[in-house]
Amino acid sequence: MPKRVLVIHGPNLNLLGRRQPGLYGSKTLEEIDQALKGLAQELGLELQCWQSNSEAQILERIQRADYDVLIINPAAYTHTSVALRDAVEAVGKPTIEVHLSNIYAREEFRHRSLLAPVARGQISGFGPLSYTLALKAAAELAD
Repeated sequence: MPKRVLVIHGPNLNLLGRRQPGLYGSKTLEEIDQALKGLAQELGLELQCWQSNSEAQILERIQRADYDVLIINPAAYTHTSVALRDAVEAVGKPTIEVHLSNIYAREEFRHRSLLAPVARGQISGFGPLSYTLALKAAAELAD
């Protein structure tokens, strides 16, 4: 049975491709997800990609725990959501935090991730490649 990887895209990521393309790139979320699905197939992984602007929905999705590895771009919730941190810790699945931009090269309030202490690792600053690198890491974690 293939290992199951869940990718959660947080708030405003549904606007990729038109929201600040100089910062986030020109690829849409759908294009990123399609590329990830192709790579997942090559890596022998079962992949589900999911996006929500709602913190409560994201928490409920994490708590379902029907995956082996979680890749999450918590977006703005990175810096504000203790509840998100607690959900990831409670579920106990290997988690990779992803960001398209380098959060440490941006405004000071973005330099702190509440999720990082409970994540296996963090990949940021490589645009859509951040997701690709995370999926490759997830394949290694899933073994």
